[in-house]
Amino acid sequence: MKKTFLWGLGPFITLWSTQALSTLGSSMTSFALVIWTYQQQGSALTTALLSVCSYAPYVVLSIFAGVVSDRWNKKYTMLACDTLAAVTTCTVWILLATGNLKIWHLYLLNAVNGMMNSVQQPASEVAVSLLAPKEQYQRIGGLQAFSRSLVTILTPVLATAVLTLAGMNAILLFDLMSFAIAFLTLAVCISIPHTSQGEKTTPEPFWQAAKKGFHFLQENRGILDLILFLAGINLIASVYEAALPAMLLSRTGGSSTALGMVSTFTGIATFVGSIAASLLPAPKSRTRVICNTLLFSMCTENFFLAFGKSVPIWCLGAVLGWLTVPFMNTNLDALLRTHIPVAMQGRVYSIRNALQFFTIPLGYLMGGMAVDWIFEPLMQVQSKGSLLVQLFGQGKGTGAALLYSILAICGIGTCLVFRRDKHIWLLEQKSSSK
Repeated sequence: MKKTFLWGLGPFITLWSTQALSTLGSSMTSFALVIWTYQQQGSALTTALLSVCSYAPYVVLSIFAGVVSDRWNKKYTMLACDTLAAVTTCTVWILLATGNLKIWHLYLLNAVNGMMNSVQQPASEVAVSLLAPKEQYQRIGGLQAFSRSLVTILTPVLATAVLTLAGMNAILLFDLMSFAIAFLTLAVCISIPHTSQGEKTTPEPFWQAAKKGFHFLQENRGILDLILFLAGINLIASVYEAALPAMLLSRTGGSSTALGMVSTFTGIATFVGSIAASLLPAPKSRTRVICNTLLFSMCTENFFLAFGKSVPIWCLGAVLGWLTVPFMNTNLDALLRTHIPVAMQGRVYSIRNALQFFTIPLGYLMGGMAVDWIFEPLMQVQSKGSLLVQLFGQGKGTGAALLYSILAICGIGTCLVFRRDKHIWLLEQKSSSK
């Protein structure tokens, strides 16, 4: 029997499509709340703290969440986490309707969502491995990149349109409706097999089980060094994300429409890249693809954002910076699923999350502080004829542009350093032999 493009992916497609819809609803809410928060105080640090409060508990609890994920029923874990996310959305809705919504409420609710995600994410990753055949790991990585890019495209467009025409309440309603669809589909239509670890009657002690995730990475230095490389990239990327709203919402030529346009073109680039990643065969070296695509991304987008002074240039930078990212994500996903045993994936993915993503809240915090306290004040005291003004312009938002030029150099340096890591290239040889 000839295998088709989507051979063996029926249950995965059902889960993936409905979860992507729910992600779209959550992303629209987050996008609208970032605009709402910046309008309250006009501070890059204030909006950056939304992400800090989300990622900090996620990173801290990820060390232990993998053990919980490996032991608990994957389906029930995902249902419980989705329900908690819906509760936080309802809380925002109630506070907004009564006129009591404050920024600190959003910080607290984001922290709750971060704790929930620390358990849900490894459970979801293992569920995907259990629902799809190994031969399709390249394909599912591309499909996941496809849905992420589609969400990135639609989020600013839909959120801006709905916010303008119907207000925040309509966005929150759509978020809850998308949750209901995903919840009912998972509860009624999806059956996730158990792993052998989940079938043990006398599980090993909690801390001993958690240490096995560390030991696996210690024994697989190529994967560990690749994770540390991506942690460095995430630090740079999160500083970028923290500075982006401040630059595009306040710089001459920028606005909420500019922010939406750049976000939309980011999504279009990842959309095209994810389709290509889904259709192309597996490369000879996944690690080479990961390093080279990130190097290309760092060589382009930050420079366009730094020196560009109009929406078309910023959008072009977004396209060049994000077009190759799906190739990185797809090959990283396939590499990890291939090298990590399914029964260990929850623990290893959770340790990966802690190591790879702990730099994200640091980056958001550093980015917000750098824009508000260093680069914006620096640009405000420059004379009209100074070199910095000639390069980046005048007015609010140019400090963020100056920061992007520094991020570009840091990103290129990080990629070049890790391209010389011998353990990563040993992993390349193992990957090529599989």
